Amino acid sequence: MTDAELLTMTKANLQLMTPAFDDFISMLIQVSKKSIEQEGIVLDVSDLVDCNLVVMYTSYLYRRRAENNENTAYWTEANQYFDMPRMLRHALNNRLFSQKMRTEP
Repeated sequence: MTDAELLTMTKANLQLMTPAFDDFISMLIQVSKKSIEQEGIVLDVSDLVDCNLVVMYTSYLYRRRAENNENTAYWTEANQYFDMPRMLRHALNNRLFSQKMRTEP
């Protein structure tokens, strides 16, 4: 799947209709891919499940930025970082475990 298709999927996930944030979301897609790879996952962009993982991660980063902007008036050390959604954390863990089970004896 191309980055343009990932952008389309991510915009659908975020319910964005306009191209106003396309450049920003495209950059977040690259950041998401790199972050997922840093967790030890080898992405296969021809696999729809891996593409969905990139979309979920990118959407999380986009929403985290929006939450951070809303809370700047009430910034504290506690709300400096927003937790990753449990669904995304489980998806990343499951993908990594699946990869390890296929490659290690």
